[in-house]
Amino acid sequence: MRRSFTLCSVGVHTIVITAALYAQILGDSSLPTPHRPLIFDASSIMPVEVQLPKPRAIPPATTREAISANAAPVMAPTGVAPETARNLEPSPDPDGSTAGGDAGPPSSKVEGPGITSAPPPPPASPLAPIRLHSGMTAPVKTVHVAPVYPAIAQTARVQGVVILEALLDAKGRVEAVRVLRSIPLLDRAAVEAVQQWRFTPALLNNEAVPVVMTVTVNFELRE
Repeated sequence: MRRSFTLCSVGVHTIVITAALYAQILGDSSLPTPHRPLIFDASSIMPVEVQLPKPRAIPPATTREAISANAAPVMAPTGVAPETARNLEPSPDPDGSTAGGDAGPPSSKVEGPGITSAPPPPPASPLAPIRLHSGMTAPVKTVHVAPVYPAIAQTARVQGVVILEALLDAKGRVEAVRVLRSIPLLDRAAVEAVQQWRFTPALLNNEAVPVVMTVTVNFELRE
């Protein structure tokens, strides 16, 4: 039973395979038409005119007359020629001065041939007064003038200490006085007395400098 079934199966498969082969042989064997290749048609392109830039104008060659006498030579000399009087003369500049000369400052003046005198240096600016401090050599009073006690203050029995601020120059002279602590009846007498005082110069790094210092004037009534 099994053997007969195997034989039938082999026969059926043989018939199917044979029919498939015949169908491929007998079928339409024509090949497909290939696509049309792309062809570049130059006739469809419109020509475009492109304007080229104008050639740059070349300046004419510089003649020997246009070359400055002070310009560096571009060709090697064939020999060494002796100097002439024309070569020794300085060439004038457009502003009228001769080339190679030293132009001095506007304020300089010529004294003799080829000799110039420099302008005097500007005067040194005065030093600003500084307040007296411990790092300086304090001025010492050399001239003392006692204040005149006002009669009106004596009558009113007014006494006390007037505190002033004195500005001393680099030579120790009193240039200005300002009242810091006021007693109205005694201020003027104190200021007039301090303005006549004289001091040694104040020193900073062994150099005389103007200073601002505080001084006091004592008014005391005596019986």
